[in-house]
Amino acid sequence: MAVTLLEAAKLNSGDIKRSAVIEMFAANSDLLRVLPWEDIPGGSLSYNQEGALPGVAFRGFNEGYSESTGVINPATEVLRIAGGDVDVDKALIKTRGEGIRASQENMKIKALSLHLAGKIINGDSETSNGREFDGLRKRVTGGQLIPANLSTPNASAPLSLEALDAAIDAVDGATHIIMSKDMRRKLTSAERNINVAGYITYSQDEFGQRFARYNDLPILIADYDDLGNQIIPFTEAGPDGVLTNASLYVASFGDGKLTGLQNETMEVSDLGELQAKPVFRTRIEWLVGMAVMHGRAVSRVWGISNGAVTK
Repeated sequence: MAVTLLEAAKLNSGDIKRSAVIEMFAANSDLLRVLPWEDIPGGSLSYNQEGALPGVAFRGFNEGYSESTGVINPATEVLRIAGGDVDVDKALIKTRGEGIRASQENMKIKALSLHLAGKIINGDSETSNGREFDGLRKRVTGGQLIPANLSTPNASAPLSLEALDAAIDAVDGATHIIMSKDMRRKLTSAERNINVAGYITYSQDEFGQRFARYNDLPILIADYDDLGNQIIPFTEAGPDGVLTNASLYVASFGDGKLTGLQNETMEVSDLGELQAKPVFRTRIEWLVGMAVMHGRAVSRVWGISNGAVTK
């Protein structure tokens, strides 16, 4: 069964360092906070994704049925190795105390969590980096791609609430909406416009942070990656090929839907003082991947131009 990072931290409560690291991962990213992680043996997972249901029909007396079978699409996800080393000079520890080492470890944890959050959306093992997993931007295709305005499917346009509702309907058991802060701001602004509206409410997450909901679905923010780049900027290509658009995603997180993959929880190793130089090293490493196990687990509204939300 897949569990979130916060749940994993509770399971590892006997390992103080690892539990603290897992909680920091969750705190630094909305996506990592809610994405469930499934433990798998080995380095890959093979599964069958439902492609089409078999046909059924009514029949009359003495008539037969036309035979048909469902379509199953086999898929394989390979785990990737993510992590980093943190070196802190002995002299810094002597002059500034052990807290300087913890501070550097926290910075590394934040960088790795933001890096993975970016790859969940934009990972591309073909054109970007063969060592990373493919993100949602590459995986969502076909009927799960929803134009920003349903009345102009081949052109870029500001987000319409009708398109957002269509994206929610396209997901089987939608649990969350993923967007940038810019897009959330446009959505909440539309809620205050009596000519557009949109049902926005607010709640608090596990860390006491306020977050918005649209039609009772929590809005997750994909903000900046570890290099300071916006994860979902207005620089994407839309249906018309213009590179001034953005996207948002509707997802169903859970077993058999959209889930992270791991071979055990992340490893946090204190390697002590190195022989080659006077530094203390901490290594964080995680075998991770992502799987979309259902054809209707995710949808993407694309071609959203930088304008006010419409009905």
